[in-house]
Amino acid sequence: MATSDVFSYGIPAESDFGYAQAIRSGDLIHVSGQLAFDEAGGFPHPGDFDAQLRLTHTAMDRVLAHYGATRGQIVSQTLYVVDLGRHAAATAEANLAYFDGHRPASTVLGVTELTLPGQLIEIAFVVDTRLPA
Repeated sequence: MATSDVFSYGIPAESDFGYAQAIRSGDLIHVSGQLAFDEAGGFPHPGDFDAQLRLTHTAMDRVLAHYGATRGQIVSQTLYVVDLGRHAAATAEANLAYFDGHRPASTVLGVTELTLPGQLIEIAFVVDTRLPA
């Protein structure tokens, strides 16, 4: 299946900050930090951690689908969480549910703030397409 090497949603943030959502390099796909943007590029859930985490996982799945990849091909992820102490349990629970038995390498960082006002979670990840889908 032929796919584009670079994937973008076409939302204003990409041109405002000068980045792509993902780029393929050989068998690896490097994915920029995904967050709770809606289909139009809006940020509908400031301050709502659970809603942001669900929408962030949806964004991750959109990137995977573009490349014909699966969650099981994610080899590493970095999660940036505002107020990690407060959101650690919800983060762990959602991570276990999202990966359903798959265990990528993972780093979780507590941060004081992220790019958008009210943004509480961002997840960057790497996909290895050589792994079984």
